[in-house]
Amino acid sequence: MHPLTWQQAGQSDGKLREFFMPALVDLGASIIIQDPRREYLLVTNLPDAWAVEQFASPSDVSLFGEDVAAKLSLLKQGMTEPGHKGHIEVTVGSDQVYEFRVQAVEFERGGVHLVTTIIDRSEERHRERLLRALLREVSHRSKNLLAIIQSIALQTARYSGSLELFLNKFRGRLYSLSQSQDLITDSSWRGAYFFELVQQQTEKYLPDNKHLIRVGGDNVLLTPNASLHLGLALHELIVNAVSHGSILRSRQAISVSCTRLHLEGHDSLEVAWDEVLDPAHASDPGEDALKAHFGSTVLERVVPASVNGKATYAISSGRISYRLVFPLESAAE
Repeated sequence: MHPLTWQQAGQSDGKLREFFMPALVDLGASIIIQDPRREYLLVTNLPDAWAVEQFASPSDVSLFGEDVAAKLSLLKQGMTEPGHKGHIEVTVGSDQVYEFRVQAVEFERGGVHLVTTIIDRSEERHRERLLRALLREVSHRSKNLLAIIQSIALQTARYSGSLELFLNKFRGRLYSLSQSQDLITDSSWRGAYFFELVQQQTEKYLPDNKHLIRVGGDNVLLTPNASLHLGLALHELIVNAVSHGSILRSRQAISVSCTRLHLEGHDSLEVAWDEVLDPAHASDPGEDALKAHFGSTVLERVVPASVNGKATYAISSGRISYRLVFPLESAAE
């Protein structure tokens, strides 16, 4: 008896074995028993792929076909001593996977028999394939995200005059990426909807004045790449609006929209940001300084290049306007 097996005193092994077979069948296992001459003694609960209504003299070939029988024959070679074990996996069709587990067992009478258990591994292997695909996707997206972070770090350092300024800007941009990534993750990596992206990137800076951001147009599902970069652009625009104080002084709502267009024979998206400057600030000769930092690099170069689009960023006549046009296939799935 196995050291981890317990049974009530007085109960014979033979009597208890009557319960083993129903239990194994209930678990979905198929069982085959062969005598020392490899003659079949028992076949029960075969998978549908090989199930037959009647057979006079079953064999590996008649039940499973020549290919599987050849693999089983090779596996069973040399299984003459009790305790010998082996297993193979067989694929049926495109997605059914079965494991054949064979072991040599010595009966009290009759010598060494072979007990073959067939277990359906299809669902398990399917999950493993999905997990491998998921891990590859995680690796791919992680590398892309790290490349974006590296670019942000380099560009932020280039336009920062001090370590304190660098850290302040870099943290803000990392937060922007993390917010966009949260939306992407919540959608199972399908991307982020435009309205939610705008809300998430702006509400932190206007917690008590959410009404000052008005979003309209088409609520397009953006790809993960477009979501990350457009989120970064929105971050720069809202930080600029709050930093130079225009939005809070003028109390004029910023208009943000996304519009489907058909340009040059291609379906495209136009993302627009329209902001009214405070009159006092609009006449300030230092207005062009608003663009002389990394923010303008993000808006005019980094973001459009990342989505294969074009952008214009203008500050004139008391207004700030930003237009980003890019192919729909770079934005929506």
